[in-house]
Amino acid sequence: MTSPIAITPGEPAGIGPDLTLQLCAQRAWPAVVIASRELMRERSSVLGLRVDIVDCDPNTTFQPRAGALRLIDVPLSAPVVAGELDVANAGYVIRTLEIAVDGCLDGRFRAMVTGPVQKSVIADGGIAFSGHTEFLAERTGTSRVVMMLAAGGLRVALATTHLKLSDVPRNITSVGLEETLRILRRGLIERFDVDAPRILVAGLNPHAGEDGHLGREEIEIIGPVLARLRDEGFDLVGPLPADTLFTPRVLEDADAVLAMYHDQGLPVLKYAGFGRAVNVTLGLPIVRTSVDHGTALDLAGSGSAEAGSLLAAFELADRLSA
Repeated sequence: MTSPIAITPGEPAGIGPDLTLQLCAQRAWPAVVIASRELMRERSSVLGLRVDIVDCDPNTTFQPRAGALRLIDVPLSAPVVAGELDVANAGYVIRTLEIAVDGCLDGRFRAMVTGPVQKSVIADGGIAFSGHTEFLAERTGTSRVVMMLAAGGLRVALATTHLKLSDVPRNITSVGLEETLRILRRGLIERFDVDAPRILVAGLNPHAGEDGHLGREEIEIIGPVLARLRDEGFDLVGPLPADTLFTPRVLEDADAVLAMYHDQGLPVLKYAGFGRAVNVTLGLPIVRTSVDHGTALDLAGSGSAEAGSLLAAFELADRLSA
């Protein structure tokens, strides 16, 4: 029997548990949820969802069915109130991720799907955590990974991820950019079955530097890297001004866009497909997808959160790991 996909609902006070329960109530999923049994029972009661929580037993065959949630129990450190963060549970969130990653590495799970976490509360708990992407790279011993979001036919990857804007320019290096483009291209070929990926590369500065008048990163770093990789057969276009890159005519034949920083590329992607977009980490030895949204504390426990992105993330993880 095919190994299951691990789901980590993320921040226990957010909407991740709600969305996970909604999906399990509606459909039969080949999934194992890594979370607190107490939390999932209480939240299902609050939401009025009838979900049968079944302990995960590796020695017993589990037949997925709608209304059943297969669970690996991770105890909370403190009781959870929907919508109210508690720094005491920061370690709980990290532990669920560790179990999922380790299970993917040893073959118990064939992929992992992550719900939204609250980075600030994890940091307040004394744990160095800048995001799932960086955590997964460290846990798997991967020197560099690439964060890419996909919505419909649009795929946007990032040269840098969760950095302060003032830190971005010095993190755009020739070595880093070349490694990122190699990982992105390989991921498109191996994970998404794109034979010869055409990648559009954004400049860092307005108007892609305006021939050096608005910045020299395009001339000194980005342009030379693209030229070297084109000589190897990469189909790369750029560096392009970001304000016109995301127009239908320019995007028409593109398989992916590489943005230089988080808020250069992701606002466009999320405008195009928010609630249906999926975050994919390329370069890992495992398959990992995630939702495109945050913890939405104001919606937690209300029953009004929509599970479209989690559904899309699970379906993509299922396809990529099949």
